[in-house]
Amino acid sequence: MRIVRGGDGRNRCWWGADPPDYAAYHDTEWGFPVTDDRRLFEKICLEGFQAGLSWLTILRKRERFRELFCEFDPEIVARFDDGDVARLLGDAGIVRHEGKIRSTINNARRALDLASEWGSLARYFWSWAESDSPPPDELPATTPTSTALAKDLKRRGWTFVGPTTVYAFMQAMGLVNDHLDGCWVRDAAEEARRTTLSAFGT
Repeated sequence: MRIVRGGDGRNRCWWGADPPDYAAYHDTEWGFPVTDDRRLFEKICLEGFQAGLSWLTILRKRERFRELFCEFDPEIVARFDDGDVARLLGDAGIVRHEGKIRSTINNARRALDLASEWGSLARYFWSWAESDSPPPDELPATTPTSTALAKDLKRRGWTFVGPTTVYAFMQAMGLVNDHLDGCWVRDAAEEARRTTLSAFGT
């Protein structure tokens, strides 16, 4: 773990300095709070697709994923059937893994149940946000919170949501702020996170 100075003179977390795809993702998305239900659903599904792969692979396929999964609208994806599974398996623009595709359809149905219970996915997921998130000394693969959240999601019938997948989701969606001390976007991400925490009364 280290800070890297980019060609533009900005200090970034080491993983977000290069290539440009990662730098843009690091600077404008990762760690910034997300409260839109579709984007939350999209991210937890894509983290599941990433298992065994690099995030860069998924990031470069994300637009095609969005096209094929109808912008990750849970109401639409929940109605996908075996014909849709076959259609998705035939498209090289995404990760063609039948288990992960079926998991996304299952999780869309579970997401609708969760949103009905909590009012929105955002209210549920932000209830798990870390209220205090100082600059990390290391980036763990899991935390007690991600383990507990994964367990709760599995209890509700979600799949491909292990503690590691869930922690990556939490990092990306701003439920924690794991930008390193000295990273040029850390303060902005934390300010936005604090505003969101306040809005949810967390």
